[in-house]
Amino acid sequence: MTAPGPLVELAAARKDYGTVTALDATDLTVVPGELVAVVGPSGSGKSTLLTIMGTLSRPSRGTVRIVGHDLDSLTDRRLSALRATTIGFVFQQFHLPPGPVVDAVADGLLYRGVARRRRRELAERALNRVGLADRVGHHTHQLSGGQKQRVAIARAVLGDPPLLLADEPTGALDSHSGNVVMELLRELHHDGTAVVIITHNQDIAAAVPRRIALRDGRIVHDSAVDVVDVADGVDVADMETLR
Repeated sequence: MTAPGPLVELAAARKDYGTVTALDATDLTVVPGELVAVVGPSGSGKSTLLTIMGTLSRPSRGTVRIVGHDLDSLTDRRLSALRATTIGFVFQQFHLPPGPVVDAVADGLLYRGVARRRRRELAERALNRVGLADRVGHHTHQLSGGQKQRVAIARAVLGDPPLLLADEPTGALDSHSGNVVMELLRELHHDGTAVVIITHNQDIAAAVPRRIALRDGRIVHDSAVDVVDVADGVDVADMETLR
């Protein structure tokens, strides 16, 4: 599924938690089919940006549009429906329930009115897509960490969302498994899914076409528009790595 316009549009978006500003004056656009890495130290605003882009949180100020829909104009019910059809999530921890692998994936469609048999058919197709056709009959506890993350990705792309948000997807994996997961995310990107990876890993960021750096809740570098705000305290050595 490909959206006709930008998937994500942030205009002067700000998010406050009490007296703390976690995201400040952020302008950002993500278009269909992009592969983006967002990097920054702890507390830089990466997770807040992900929750805003993922419609898990509304901005305190500014405008956020997802596939053209202004978040402030949507009820919670419509927002949930938009999220379910538009965005897939992958987190550092796999969050897989105990039981058959195919059901762990199929349950991603549980609340969309899809019959159980059809859910399982789509789940098997998604598992094949991530290279786990031979694990369909296994239980989640029988999988390695890398395999569990691929199951989580299969669940995230089950409904063919145009946008996949991955929060530290290799953070709990060894280097080999991490490389396998990154290659899978690149394949999804080549197939047309827009993938945004939140990471602290500079090597991952350096290998991605578009790199965005956050510091103190602000974008201080975006390779798509060549924005580098040295006055905001960004480390020049870090920027050389990102370039």
